[in-house]
Amino acid sequence: MNFDPATAPQVPADDVRDTAPAPAAAGSGLFNTDLDDRTPAGIAAAVSRRIRSGAIAPGSRLPTVREVARELRVSPATVNQAWRALAAAGAIVARGRAGTFVGERPATRPTPPTGRYQRLHPPSDSAFRIDLSRGTPDPELLPDLVAALHTITEHGHGGDLAADYLDAAVLPELAAKVRADWPFRADRLAVLDGALDAIDRLLSSHVRLGDAVAVEDPCFPPFLDLLARLGARPIPVRMDESGLLPDDLDRAVSDHGVTAVILQPRAQNPTGASLTTARTRELTDILAGTDTLVIEDDHSAGIAYTTLRSLGSRLPNRTVHIRSYSKSHGADLRLAVVGGPADLLDPMIERRMLGPGWTSRLLQRLLLTMLDDDTALRTVAAARTEYRRRATELRRALARRGITVARGDGINLWLPVADENAAMISLAAAGIKAAPGRPFEVDDHPHGDHLRITVAAITDGELDWLTGELVAATTAAPTYRRVRRA
Repeated sequence: MNFDPATAPQVPADDVRDTAPAPAAAGSGLFNTDLDDRTPAGIAAAVSRRIRSGAIAPGSRLPTVREVARELRVSPATVNQAWRALAAAGAIVARGRAGTFVGERPATRPTPPTGRYQRLHPPSDSAFRIDLSRGTPDPELLPDLVAALHTITEHGHGGDLAADYLDAAVLPELAAKVRADWPFRADRLAVLDGALDAIDRLLSSHVRLGDAVAVEDPCFPPFLDLLARLGARPIPVRMDESGLLPDDLDRAVSDHGVTAVILQPRAQNPTGASLTTARTRELTDILAGTDTLVIEDDHSAGIAYTTLRSLGSRLPNRTVHIRSYSKSHGADLRLAVVGGPADLLDPMIERRMLGPGWTSRLLQRLLLTMLDDDTALRTVAAARTEYRRRATELRRALARRGITVARGDGINLWLPVADENAAMISLAAAGIKAAPGRPFEVDDHPHGDHLRITVAAITDGELDWLTGELVAATTAAPTYRRVRRA
């Protein structure tokens, strides 16, 4: 059973509850009988058996994590892991301060909705004349991987890549190259299989069931899917062209005690917003003195023209910075470098050693070769200039037709429309595929409808035609009465 993002558990870390009426609670001592295996797996299995047998009825409120831990004489962290596994299986559902409850029986439980990322990129045919939905770079603007492979073999660098489980997980030359322009002093560096792999592993290491995590609103949909899988609560923080709004972040910290903040410091997906120096100072002042983990995803490193401003420059002991090379050097490299404090990265690195261990040193050598190659460097610089030109030309063309799109960096535009569904239909009729805005929205009641438009796919010859269709889509009205969720 897949975990339903719409019912993402929302259990506070201390299981504080209000006085709202609730179904009868499962009795004390229910988990202590004939429980020999008191590991997370053993506890989860025992509770699951009692739910399936009917010993714990659907809708019953479970004891708190601390109560179960005290009863079983185990740590709250052990019970929390068991609860997280049960939530992921759909056996239990957390309802914020009301507590944690047994879910519906599997036979009556509705089919979970598709994750946000799958809704953003559903399977479709190739009938569209132009696809502006993908959020990916133009393949023609990427460096030549074949040339880099030839360089490796011609210079004999392949000899240092013999399989050895005990070699350094990060090539020393790559580590030195990256450290030279890292935004703050990092105790540890790690290479992982892309930015999302890094964020997934960081959240799994540091976020527990029910923890509150501050996210940008609008937000990159996979972040929300990851939090839903962990049973964490996304706390929306609105944005402007300079990044997270300080007042919203302050409320997230003071009212929800967020465990972590996930942000994109520049070329934010989908809005293109980038942090300013002043905004960085405001945000770090709010987070100073807290234990909040800051996760920065610099997904457009290399192709973003805005100067990187990292919260790690002022909060180096709480910030983990991620630099992805997918958009600049190729998605199939699957490489991102992660840097930050040892106490935050070591648990993730140690856990990874029990699985894949390290990211291919051949791929690391391939990236290092391109980072040292003048031709590859010029290619990336040219791509950065071209993406900026394409975005600027489209913004100007829209402005001449009366449509204002906020300035931003990167390969995406956040296009305001009167009605998302009507705009999607209007564009589809013209042979244009766009990304719907709703999967990016954290709040169920966004202030306005939007589409995400990826400029990487736009050519000069199609600009005038495309602008006209986008303008028409912004004012398209639904042919039905629109009903928003209450």
